[in-house]
Amino acid sequence: MLASVDDDKAEDIVQIDLRGRSDVADYMVICSGRSSRQVAAISEKLAERLKDAFRIVVKMEGKETGDWVLIDSGDVIVHVFRPEVRDFYQLEKMWMPGSAHRGA
Repeated sequence: MLASVDDDKAEDIVQIDLRGRSDVADYMVICSGRSSRQVAAISEKLAERLKDAFRIVVKMEGKETGDWVLIDSGDVIVHVFRPEVRDFYQLEKMWMPGSAHRGA
């Protein structure tokens, strides 16, 4: 998943280990696209790659607007944001342990 979003030029990619902290997923990946179009494209490509490589059919929400797309692949949840939407919600602050922050 990380390679897929990186290949599609996602920015500020963060992986958060949720094991033992959430029953929803084991990992969360948060990244940004520069525009609504890029957010949608990153999300679509990731869904295609997961289906082709691992036969995982993901659940996806938010692709229509392209501000924030949530991709649920089961054990890993991926959030793809436009930068200003990501700054508004600040999911990293909510989920990262201690005082860790983006780029740490």
